[in-house]
Amino acid sequence: MENMFERQRPPLPQPSLIHGSEGPLYVDNIDHGVTEAPYEHGFSPYEFNGGTTIAIAGKDYAIVAADTRLSSGYEILSRNVSKLHDLTGKCVLGSAGCKTDVDQLRSVLDITMKVYQHNHRKSMATTSVAQMLGNTLYQRRMFPYYAFNVLGGVDAEGRGAVYSYDAIGSFERTQYSATGSGQAYMIPLLDNVIGHKNRLDENRELPAEEVVEIIKDGFVTAGERDIYTGDAVEIMVITAAGITTTMYNLKAD
Repeated sequence: MENMFERQRPPLPQPSLIHGSEGPLYVDNIDHGVTEAPYEHGFSPYEFNGGTTIAIAGKDYAIVAADTRLSSGYEILSRNVSKLHDLTGKCVLGSAGCKTDVDQLRSVLDITMKVYQHNHRKSMATTSVAQMLGNTLYQRRMFPYYAFNVLGGVDAEGRGAVYSYDAIGSFERTQYSATGSGQAYMIPLLDNVIGHKNRLDENRELPAEEVVEIIKDGFVTAGERDIYTGDAVEIMVITAAGITTTMYNLKAD
């Protein structure tokens, strides 16, 4: 007589009958990813390579800055890749996102700028560049460039101008903007220090030199919290006289 306290063994899985092209076949009930629940294989043409860009407009200047780290997941692919691209002598594009899409976008914009230069014998104005960039992004709205852009420069009156974009070309002129993996850390700082929001002290005009120091502090802060921001920050100051570039080292871990 079977012992009533003996542990019952679970029944073994019974083979199932399926009808294949070569006749009936018996298979077990173990899912091998072929019969009952096929594995899903996906492909994405995009990759986010990290990085942070920032742009600030002043009375007679604009400053565009970005870090130089290029990442993929938890890997650092390069520590010295520029995310800034000067389109004219008074206009700079900052782009974060997928490196290949950013490079392609730059190539398309450079070709358009050269055609304009040959046709009109002059460089495109900053306001026109802003509209052209929006049109270029919108033309690819069905398969967008995975690039998040800020555009900074000086307009025809010599005033600083910053334009903020989404992925399909919608844009607005603003006093400051930031994109990329460190955007969430930059915008609150800019709201407080540049936008002067929720403050009772005097809102004064900041000289370009002071804004450059604020940008350095902002990237140091973002680099402490964001693993995709680091190594160095490239800062371009744009005035009616031209563009000056400075580098500032960040932490390399």
